[in-house]
Amino acid sequence: MGDKQQDTAGASAGKRATLRDVARLAGVSHQTVSRAINDKGEIDPETRRRVLDAARQLHYRPSRFARGLVRPGATTVGLIVSDVVNPFFPELIAGVLEAAEQRGWQVLVASTQDDPGREPQLLRSLAGQVDALIGYLFQPDDVVAAAVEGVPLVVMSRRAREAAFGSVDIDLETGVRAAVRHLVARGHQRIGMIDCPDAADPARKAIFLAEAEDQGLPVPPDAIIGVEQSMAGGESGFEKLHAARPELTAMFAFNDLIALGAYRAARRAGLAIPDDVALLGFDGLNLGELLDPPLTTIAIDKRRMGELAVAEVQRLLAGEPGGLALVETELLIRGSA
Repeated sequence: MGDKQQDTAGASAGKRATLRDVARLAGVSHQTVSRAINDKGEIDPETRRRVLDAARQLHYRPSRFARGLVRPGATTVGLIVSDVVNPFFPELIAGVLEAAEQRGWQVLVASTQDDPGREPQLLRSLAGQVDALIGYLFQPDDVVAAAVEGVPLVVMSRRAREAAFGSVDIDLETGVRAAVRHLVARGHQRIGMIDCPDAADPARKAIFLAEAEDQGLPVPPDAIIGVEQSMAGGESGFEKLHAARPELTAMFAFNDLIALGAYRAARRAGLAIPDDVALLGFDGLNLGELLDPPLTTIAIDKRRMGELAVAEVQRLLAGEPGGLALVETELLIRGSA
């Protein structure tokens, strides 16, 4: 039995034929199958005929997801974030949606629910439905590359090592150094950090330590504590750090979510902010403005991140190599530091 006969038998004898089954039988990529079935341009007529013949031979039916949510002929981008409830992501998602709409594209949004282990399966699932992907991902590039199988991908808040990927990263170097310099300018000489070592961009701690050294500030190992990325993590981190190093007059938090938890723990301990302890976050969440005093932070234009990711997707779809877009940071001096 030949290879094509085996493919046909395998698809009909088992589960319903998939887009990848059609791609194998036609001898093309699954992106080509998607474009042929959705009658998109840029495909040779003979290739389209071969794909459609393979689809008929396998009795391929597009999934309910593809039939119901994906407009025929439209460029579709899959967006994966770790947690849609995390206040960091709504603005980023809005930026992607707005930039995609300007191009007549559509976006399918999915969440890993803060479980990096779900990323490969989710990437594989979306890769069969979309023309390109944008992902706020934690898995290493080789794992991601195996999951997307050649679908154009832009990674967020990191710099891809895979040459085929596009990247949108944050200018952490400028932002973190500005945070430390601001605290020093306010007279703080004993500064600690509440870190998130499992986050997608672990460089913040290294930059914090480098700037502290440049400023001549000693930072003992127990003046930095690692926590999970949540408000509860910020609370427990502040409590442990304050207990271990009560002489600290300022703390830099990995992000605003951590800083919000630290803020709550400091208030519960009866500490005045910023007189007893100054707190400085990172991200520029609007929630920080609701505190009294408001949270001083390093702000990121999260909508701009989304816009840049869509622009990188457009470059990849045009056949250009993966590039790097850098999002600037800005020190927002409010009242907590």
